[in-house]
Amino acid sequence: MKIADMNWLQVEEYLKSDDRAVVPLGSTEQHAYLSNSVDSILAEAISTEAAAPLGVAVFPVLAFGITPYFANHPGSISLRMDTYGAIITDILDSLWSTGFRRVLFVNGHGGNTPGQTAALEWLNDHVEARIRWHNWWNAPKTLAKVHAIDPVASHASWMENFPITRLPNIGMPDTQKPMVDLDKLKTIAAPLVKDYLGDGNFGGRYQRTDDEMQAIWDVAIAETRALIEDGWA
Repeated sequence: MKIADMNWLQVEEYLKSDDRAVVPLGSTEQHAYLSNSVDSILAEAISTEAAAPLGVAVFPVLAFGITPYFANHPGSISLRMDTYGAIITDILDSLWSTGFRRVLFVNGHGGNTPGQTAALEWLNDHVEARIRWHNWWNAPKTLAKVHAIDPVASHASWMENFPITRLPNIGMPDTQKPMVDLDKLKTIAAPLVKDYLGDGNFGGRYQRTDDEMQAIWDVAIAETRALIEDGWA
């Protein structure tokens, strides 16, 4: 149930019987040959599909996140940590003020993790609320499925190459890129990161079959849906 497809009167009626909300979190950043909005596209699509049979409200994706390492890649936008924390807090304040009490953040970008700390700090002053933070791509069952298909998987590699994140008329290299040194990546500034990464893939093949990607998607949807549905007490 997408908030974008509802008016405020319908949301008010929804809140009479349900206080759950799903908030997808993404980023706008380089993903090699894939869309710059990969993280946002996937977080919102997973949230919407997982919540649909449950009739739970899904908000539009927060399309900007924390990604300072890609500051020199054109088209990437990074928020400061304090800015991002304030946004998460403002979102929760707004949801609380209108009657939402259970919130699942479906996060599609690892750099957004400081937002979880902001949410926990907010929770300390709202003891009746329940918050879950779900990194959908590395949740236990989803990540296990990824590794079962191909353990060499990373940022901008095949594991993010779904039909909905591909761009028209953009070909993919038919190779397996060696993994970059992630420890080194954490020690260099954005201009050096751009030179070091080359096309932006951290390592691994660029594309696998649609059947394999659908298998991962099915696990991710089921794992996310279970969090929306159960165990809020």
